Amino acid sequence: MKKTLFLILIAFLFSVVVRLFWVYEFSSNESFKFNNEFIINSNDGFFYAEGARDILNGYHQEYDLSPVYSAPSKLTAFLVKILPFSFESIIFYMSIFFSSLIVIPLILLGKTFNKIEFGFISALIASITWSYYNRTMVGYYDTDMLTIVFPTFLLWSLVLALKTKENKYLLFTGFEIITYRWWYPQSYALEFAFFLLIFLYVVYLIIKKEDYKYELKLIIMMLFSMVYLDTLLRVIVVILLYLGFKKEIFKNYLFYLFSLVLLVFILTGGVIPILEKLENYLFQKHILSMGDDLTLHFYTTMQTIKETAKISFEEFAIRVSGHLILFAFATFGLVLFVYKYRIMILVLPLLGLGILSYGIPYLMPSGGLRFSIYAVPIFALGLAYFIYEVSKFISNKIREKKYSKISFYSMLFLFTFLSLYPNIKHIIEYRIPSEVSNSEAKVLDKLKEVASREDYIISWWDFGCPIRYYSDTKVLVDHGKHGGSVSFPVSFIFMSPQTISAKMARLDVEYTEKAFRTMPIDVTNFKEDKKGVIPNISMMTKDYGYKDTNEFLNSLTSNIKLPKKTRDIYFYLPYKMLNLYSTIELFSNLDLMTGQKGKLNFFYESTKFKENKNFINLGENVKVIKNKALLQIGKYTFPIKRFITTVYTKDKKFKKKVSNIFEDGKYTVIYMSSYKKYLVIEEKVYNSLFIQHFVLENYNKKLFESIIMTPIAKVFKLRI
Repeated sequence: MKKTLFLILIAFLFSVVVRLFWVYEFSSNESFKFNNEFIINSNDGFFYAEGARDILNGYHQEYDLSPVYSAPSKLTAFLVKILPFSFESIIFYMSIFFSSLIVIPLILLGKTFNKIEFGFISALIASITWSYYNRTMVGYYDTDMLTIVFPTFLLWSLVLALKTKENKYLLFTGFEIITYRWWYPQSYALEFAFFLLIFLYVVYLIIKKEDYKYELKLIIMMLFSMVYLDTLLRVIVVILLYLGFKKEIFKNYLFYLFSLVLLVFILTGGVIPILEKLENYLFQKHILSMGDDLTLHFYTTMQTIKETAKISFEEFAIRVSGHLILFAFATFGLVLFVYKYRIMILVLPLLGLGILSYGIPYLMPSGGLRFSIYAVPIFALGLAYFIYEVSKFISNKIREKKYSKISFYSMLFLFTFLSLYPNIKHIIEYRIPSEVSNSEAKVLDKLKEVASREDYIISWWDFGCPIRYYSDTKVLVDHGKHGGSVSFPVSFIFMSPQTISAKMARLDVEYTEKAFRTMPIDVTNFKEDKKGVIPNISMMTKDYGYKDTNEFLNSLTSNIKLPKKTRDIYFYLPYKMLNLYSTIELFSNLDLMTGQKGKLNFFYESTKFKENKNFINLGENVKVIKNKALLQIGKYTFPIKRFITTVYTKDKKFKKKVSNIFEDGKYTVIYMSSYKKYLVIEEKVYNSLFIQHFVLENYNKKLFESIIMTPIAKVFKLRI
């Protein structure tokens, strides 16, 4: 036991210390700090931080969707109350301590097979492997800090349950599933996969006419732990089941008990969440249909999130092992491990979910790099087993026992070091900045003094959670609420001329509040694109007497009567949003009635340009022919409509110079000199709210009021 605890402590400290390298590297970088505290580097983290803050404050505004119910928020609030550290320090450092707990079940698995050194090596490797580190590094305050820890513990308890058939592991398994679900509600599919494996094993035992009573108890315990009932109720019933199994009360009624639990499982939701996950990730849709008698089509966010983007096999291999060669050794070791210990077929759920990140050619599309994290502990086990067996093989060739043992541990050390090296190298080079810069945090904090808690700040969903955290206001979209139906109006606002944008902003905010008041909203499971939810744009269309949403949108050019103003609306336009312009356009560049995608407007930005007396070469076959005022795109040339130069003076005053050239020109060229960036845009893009407000500061003073104007972010207030 002492040796086990010692190795756990060493592996845990190793994982923590390696993650502190980022802190050492950026300790003097003030742009990563706000109020002398490091800023977290996860957008979702601001979401949970808001919930923790509101729990500690004891209040939050109605319908703000603050996650006061979520496990990360509750755990954070609890830690803030009992620990002598600041709120900001706790959310910044939480991930490195909780994610490092991954070492415990891996070392315990090694001990289970009387190969504790193998478990120790797997713990070292898994704790810092590329994909796991990226999503659990210091400042990555998110559910990922425990999302892999819980199923790895579940794997350990299931292995021990089947190996020992002791009742205590029934209780461990039940509690692990309940705790995992509490922490991460999306764990359902993985839990079900583990259950299915044990269920198939029970069927096998029945067919082989072998004793299956313990395994049947196990699936009963697992199934009830998974049902959609109150957490406390499940805890109580799991304890009662454990006591019943221990005292053999249900000995002659196991099949009846299983049937009862299965019925409860089905009646409380059963396989519905699994089918939803399959639809979302395996059968990804670009266009989603929604509505009742007016069916509209919306662009889905699944294709625009980097985490769900398709990855190559090489990237998958590197993310789960650190190097292609290590991946090969890990795969070979995993096959040997499962072959020698058949019980380790239980790794399939975690392994399968991890492989989903790459997909299976011709069978299953890539789920994106977000899933690769699940395969990390499994390939770490495989690589550790390979190292252990190779070291053992080499040491066994040495006849003298004394030198054989030295050789064994020397080989273990050498091969482990070589396995850790590429991952440590990645950690040293992975200098990801904080999600929000010091300058952006200052703007949002200042906005908090201007806007009230019931006001709305309109921005793209990438910035929604930081807005909610720093400004303590409401938003239309954020990292938890960004489906196509809610993203369409926001995209439409930013892509449209100012007069139209102003009307849609007022409409969308007031209809959002109206929906909260008239429709029952479950804030613990809010889904804006689920069946039965009527999109705001659909309600607007019908309320204004139209049967075609295109006709309603066209009516915004006229003097329509807007809803009564109930709150103020602000627009937060950060410089970062310029890089998302083409992505934002996707959501409103769509015929909602047919789902037909429109032709994207030309938007080109360049920071790598070269200029001489004749040309400005913007890269990718785009050039400005200076003496003729022409734009060359590939083989074709076009007259430039206008050339604009913007600049910030030394005292941070914004100035622009506009040169109108060809009246019938198609493109505008903008040189943002202070950012060293060129933009080449079509007329529709030029007239859009974002370009006019952020890039040119050319806002309609009858409709908007400037509130905060900085090079990094600008805030405007809607007057209507």
